[in-house]
Amino acid sequence: MAGVRGQGRKFDVDSALDQAMFAFWEHGYEGTSVSMLTSAMGINPPSLYSAFGGKEGLFFAAIERYLATRGDFMERAFAEEPDAAKLISRLLNDAALHYTDESCPGGCLIISSAVGVTDANRSIADRLRDMRNANVFLLAERISANIADGILPPSWEPVDVAEFIGVIIQGMSQRARDGATRRQLEQVAEMTLASLGPVPNSTAR
Repeated sequence: MAGVRGQGRKFDVDSALDQAMFAFWEHGYEGTSVSMLTSAMGINPPSLYSAFGGKEGLFFAAIERYLATRGDFMERAFAEEPDAAKLISRLLNDAALHYTDESCPGGCLIISSAVGVTDANRSIADRLRDMRNANVFLLAERISANIADGILPPSWEPVDVAEFIGVIIQGMSQRARDGATRRQLEQVAEMTLASLGPVPNSTAR
């Protein structure tokens, strides 16, 4: 992305967003002050407001940066795995890998950055909630389509299974932040897949 002028010079937007992303990821939306952000990004407050419109605008720009970089594994899995069982396996195992990456604060930015907010920032939490719910809905749709195609058995209730997987993935994010290892989360993935039972006409792993 091209640089944006600030402080009499251009600053690299992607690099600045990376630093903002890490700050929000580490401290959460409300725990990250504008002064923390400008210090991390190497810019002054007027430049931040000029480029992003304020803290909220910067936060969602950082969310988009996350989805295009470190958090892109989920979108890629949905795009590349039409088989719902294989999709679930990939989501769980990719989460185990990415959530425990020691080069970042751990877990998922979209899951952890606005778990608890004051009423003034409720809209922030609501937007992130909608993003998480959208993935659960997409998984339920994929399961439903696979049932209709005879790939999955009718016993797989789409909404219930998708909700179950959503709970597991969100729990994996928190466990990663609490220090769970990749192998521990891979074990969670294995146990989750086993709990779903055998899948006719499909190989989950």
